[in-house]
Amino acid sequence: MTVKEAILKSLEDINGLTNYMEIHDHIINKNYYDFGSAKTPPATISALLGDFIRNGDTRVKRLKQSGGTYSYYLTKNEQEIGIEILSGSTDTSPIKINKSKVKTYAERDLHKLLSSYLKNTKIYSKTIFHEHSKNGKDSNQIWTHPDMIGVKLLNLQTKVSQNFLKSINRVDTFKLSSYELKKEINSDSELKKAYFQAVSNSSWANYGYLVAYEFSDSLSDEMERLNQSFGIGIIELNANPYQSKVLFPANYRDLDFKTIDKLCKINKEFEQFIEQTDRLMTAQERYYKSTEKELDEFCDSYFEKDTEIEKYCIDKNIPFGD
Repeated sequence: MTVKEAILKSLEDINGLTNYMEIHDHIINKNYYDFGSAKTPPATISALLGDFIRNGDTRVKRLKQSGGTYSYYLTKNEQEIGIEILSGSTDTSPIKINKSKVKTYAERDLHKLLSSYLKNTKIYSKTIFHEHSKNGKDSNQIWTHPDMIGVKLLNLQTKVSQNFLKSINRVDTFKLSSYELKKEINSDSELKKAYFQAVSNSSWANYGYLVAYEFSDSLSDEMERLNQSFGIGIIELNANPYQSKVLFPANYRDLDFKTIDKLCKINKEFEQFIEQTDRLMTAQERYYKSTEKELDEFCDSYFEKDTEIEKYCIDKNIPFGD
């Protein structure tokens, strides 16, 4: 058997809704395929299931579950598992499934994916925990605190040009960004709520972004309208963070130092990030590398290898390759 044949055989055996991990376990238990020394067989199965759908293979269909995960089934088993499909359509009507068997991921599990994407664009980023702030239990804090903040330093090559720029306007040596992160945005109302949350909690920054792991295709026009009207950028995050896309760029704004001061007062992590950034910008040349290392270690961790990304997504139940 090939891997794909093992997947189809397992779907037939299970004869119901299932996910890629259950298919993986079934293949192993039945000895349908020997993965040998492969490090991430579940990721391979997840990717191949996605290939069935993308390539229009009519033998396999899937249903999207809450949290962005998918359940798969064989088309020929539709009647047996009670799924009604409209004639000529691949859409399925809502069904009840055992949610206890469908594992999902937390919104903050996406932060490491975003930090890896940002690091690849030379942005240092840090998660801000609003619950650590004064009055952190107040639900309204989400309108004040960004999920993540980032800084990008202007990379001038000579010491003379660096000192010259600093003497003119130190603010121009760096750019601060704010990120509001969501798992998925599927409706117009969800988009507006998330977008204006990003507008509210990024008013202090040079650039503000709304980031989501999945956007509904139907929201493209409204995203463009909101971006043109309010200037908050939109990023679509990918399980492979280096394939993430800036759907709409953010407009530049001057820093709001009063709001920065407020956030420094109520949130220690925000204050430390600003402090670390300031130390790097003012460091003498001989101390620059060590100070830069301190900022890097203070910021969120990021992936060093692609295999780490696959394993992380599997461990956190983040859809990978679908």
